[in-house]
Amino acid sequence: MNIERSDSLARRAAVHAALADPARLRITDVLSDGDASPKELGAMLAMPSNLLAHHLRVLEQAGITTRRRSEGDHRRSYLQLIPGVLESLAGPAARTARRVLFVCTANSARSHLAAALWRQASGIPVASAGTHPAAAIDPGAIAAAARHYLRLPRQRPRHIAEVRRDGDLVVTVCDLAYEELGDLVAVHWSVPDPVPAGDPGSFDAALAELVHRVERFAPRLVAS
Repeated sequence: MNIERSDSLARRAAVHAALADPARLRITDVLSDGDASPKELGAMLAMPSNLLAHHLRVLEQAGITTRRRSEGDHRRSYLQLIPGVLESLAGPAARTARRVLFVCTANSARSHLAAALWRQASGIPVASAGTHPAAAIDPGAIAAAARHYLRLPRQRPRHIAEVRRDGDLVVTVCDLAYEELGDLVAVHWSVPDPVPAGDPGSFDAALAELVHRVERFAPRLVAS
């Protein structure tokens, strides 16, 4: 028990040490809502690339952040917070939105699942859309929702131009959609696409990540 307690204290100390710098706190504030590439972080924080690389290395070594290669252009990577690491720390100020709009490429899996989870977690209205909508919701998404007792309305995939309204807070859950939409996006979650693999494990993994993202983000969003 003493060894476990010592390990826990060492872990907490490492996290606090990594966050004991204003620049790294700013980085975690940015990443608390969604993911960003190093280039985007550098632009948002007006920070030179060599200094940013140092701070990102400290955060990664402390187990606070991780990187995921883009499924879009395959060159850039997205920084994201590791789930649970900062749960005991105060987050940034709340955002406001009239409605949340989850977007992926086909609007056939991740965006529908995210919207379904959002309905359970928040009273703020929600919708989903795609940049290149498929003909129907993917059967794997329907099956994953059923396995986890998630109510998934059988809505047809729709294009973002058909769905988006003024005041929507656009959250992309797909690298391709994020890179296509650019400044239209308020928050990006880099969630791997389960459709190419098609197996239940891939859909369950995507759903589990979306659960964590929604649970972390919903309390910090208030209706406008």
